[in-house]
Amino acid sequence: MEGEDDIGDALTLLAEHGDAISMYASGSREPILGRILSVDPEQPHFVMELNEGAVLPPGKITFVAVLRNAKLQFKLGKTDWDSVPGKPQLIPMVFPETCQVLNRRAHERAEAPLGANFSATFVLNGNPHEVAVYDLSLGGIGLRGAKSDVKGLLKGRKLLEVQLEFGEDNIYVTDLEVRFTCAYRSFLMGEQVHVGCKFMNLAPELEAEIKSIMEQIRDAPR
Repeated sequence: MEGEDDIGDALTLLAEHGDAISMYASGSREPILGRILSVDPEQPHFVMELNEGAVLPPGKITFVAVLRNAKLQFKLGKTDWDSVPGKPQLIPMVFPETCQVLNRRAHERAEAPLGANFSATFVLNGNPHEVAVYDLSLGGIGLRGAKSDVKGLLKGRKLLEVQLEFGEDNIYVTDLEVRFTCAYRSFLMGEQVHVGCKFMNLAPELEAEIKSIMEQIRDAPR
């Protein structure tokens, strides 16, 4: 992705939704978490809000976020990340020259309806887990939970006989494969991990249920 208009639109969407941004300093695999607070409507500038206590070290930083059906990644570098006077968690930044769009999903994906009891229950290493379903598609589902809830869900891990519950009366059993994990901070629930899973064998009954749920989400009044 190139051009100030396209990049500005993408950053504005992230800001409007309050989506988490994971930032990685050179040589570090531990994410620094934050979000885009605002995007200047006229100039190629935006303001990053770091989580409380977080600090950006000098040098190159890789920014990673999930935007719609793809992962967005770009890099910025500075010898000193100056903050807004009196607000150390707010860092003014300039648009990157380019953004990479990675892992574009082959299937449309929809977030689970607010207030719906969508969950995945499974046993891993002899321990039972119940994790909230964050989003779903015909290709797979996204799970969301605290680090303790998703411990052991590493990329490539196969989850067998997962019980998916879409409300009290709609329960299905399927197999999943973990494809990616992404740590972020929810401003309501604190530090969370998003786990993307692929269906290993999607039964016709579950496929029909997912199609029905996604149609209901699309048709719901906004």
